[in-house]
Amino acid sequence: MTALEEAIAEGQASLTEHAAKRFLAGYGIPIPREALVSGAEAAADAAARIGFPVVVKASGARLQHKTEVGGIALHLRSAEEVLRESRRLAALPGCEGLLVAEMVRGDRELACGLTRDPQFGPCVMVGVGGVLTEALADAVFRVAPLTPPDAQEMLREIRAAKLLGPFRGEAAADREALAAILIALGEIGLRHPEIREIDLNPVKIRPDGAPVAVDALIGLAPRCG
Repeated sequence: MTALEEAIAEGQASLTEHAAKRFLAGYGIPIPREALVSGAEAAADAAARIGFPVVVKASGARLQHKTEVGGIALHLRSAEEVLRESRRLAALPGCEGLLVAEMVRGDRELACGLTRDPQFGPCVMVGVGGVLTEALADAVFRVAPLTPPDAQEMLREIRAAKLLGPFRGEAAADREALAAILIALGEIGLRHPEIREIDLNPVKIRPDGAPVAVDALIGLAPRCG
């Protein structure tokens, strides 16, 4: 049974972040190097394997919005810092594990996602991400399925499209890789009606231009009956 099937069988409202990322990776969506562990010592070991700096997040089926409960520790540069923050995170209500991930570099952040419109069905979104998502409301939508020209057009239509060019000494964003993410989201929406929404925010653009989904939420449709 897959993580998606298990979550549905257990009546969960969403996948955990780690399970969501593993599912998305199966569709070719790039994710950071990361490991799900059970305690602080294991988190420190995982951080050493991944390479500092790292981010550690509390993981659990009920922890959808980790920032609001202090469930994320960023820019951890040593085993000592990982141990200290991991112990704090493990004590949070609903924490079932610790997600240790590379701290992805890059100044540009996008948001990509999938929603279900009552009339049009699965729709794919791309726009400005990170803390500016709600403030700027700079997003473009298309009905799935998407062709490569559809996805490229979406990227051109973002008002902040200049961010996809060379930026502050960083390479231009890999538009083909970004388009592939949008196409994959549309494919997921058509193949999996049990998925209500997908939120990839932020999708960071590395200094070399490669995109990576550093956070992911997959919301599930309510079970009938």
